[in-house]
Amino acid sequence: MTTATATPHLWLRAEVKPMEHRAALTPSVCTELLKNGFKITVERCNQRVFADSEYEAIGCELAAHGSWQTAAPLDAYIVGLKELPEELTPLKHTHIFFAHCYKNQGGWQDILGRFRDGKGTLLDLEFLTNDQGRRVAAFGYHAGYTGAAFGLDAWCHQQLKAGEPYPMIKPYPSEAALVAQIKEQLAAVVAKTGKTPKVMVMGALGRCGSGAVDCVRQSGIPEENILRWDMAETAKGGPFEEILGCDIFVNCIYLSQPIPPFITREMLDRADRPLTMVVDVSCDTTNPHNPIPIYSVNTTFDKPLLDVSTASPRPLQVIAIDHLPTALPRESSDAFSRDLLPSLLELRNRQNARVWTDAEKLYREKVALLP
Repeated sequence: MTTATATPHLWLRAEVKPMEHRAALTPSVCTELLKNGFKITVERCNQRVFADSEYEAIGCELAAHGSWQTAAPLDAYIVGLKELPEELTPLKHTHIFFAHCYKNQGGWQDILGRFRDGKGTLLDLEFLTNDQGRRVAAFGYHAGYTGAAFGLDAWCHQQLKAGEPYPMIKPYPSEAALVAQIKEQLAAVVAKTGKTPKVMVMGALGRCGSGAVDCVRQSGIPEENILRWDMAETAKGGPFEEILGCDIFVNCIYLSQPIPPFITREMLDRADRPLTMVVDVSCDTTNPHNPIPIYSVNTTFDKPLLDVSTASPRPLQVIAIDHLPTALPRESSDAFSRDLLPSLLELRNRQNARVWTDAEKLYREKVALLP
């Protein structure tokens, strides 16, 4: 188990998830950490948006891809974003990443069991919160932003190239470049059909939802075509007929407790529904309380769309990519890493830093639930 030290050692591991281009620690944030006495090791990684040379130039030590398992000292914090390699080896280090195993997701016992068996510790990024209970750092804004963008783009594809496969998604250099493409596609649809989509954003007041709404507005969708729903609108409990009346439904909620479904498969059988595109940014696919129980597997950047079989002649497709912000890797990484920096600095005195002690306490509670 890692303990507080005057010179914390952060080991930025290479991501193993295909097409994951983001980084939990950016070169600019590493510069600040180095100034504050941290030691930083960065694994070489070809798919990371930040070149290895950017880290080396500021004084980070470079290590081989995936070498944390054998080369990282026990007192190093292993820092990443997405899941670890799917292995059964016990985990002996303290890891900081999004483990997605605290809400009974599929495979939660396996990952927590590895930590228990190796006497390591998980400090889950999703559950680092401030005094108000708000997450100290999240990719939510860019998740919503990119989710809405690809929902709009895929809807345009339905109108312009029905029956043709939707192309794989590649990273964009900036929000501006992404929005420019959406505007071009929407203009083509208007020219062909005269139609502008109606979009519902569920969870519109949160980080994720605000990103989705911003993207929809920046893409030129008029205000009257944007439905913003949040807790007040959903208080009565689903399912919600209003979702069927929209062309695109973007789900951005943070699921913290069981709720009735927002939409059901039976509802999709209706022949007259406008809805043809669902973007589940939340991606609670394996959660037993998933409020969008119309699909069961995530989609990917190389295969972004999932066809949902219904009795309706209208198509219904789902985007459920669980690392959407990597489509804007530099901007989303910069925002996340900068927000995380104040908490990282508190690792110098971790035993007195509530954000970290609470995270470790939660980990202990979850491990205690293992059979």
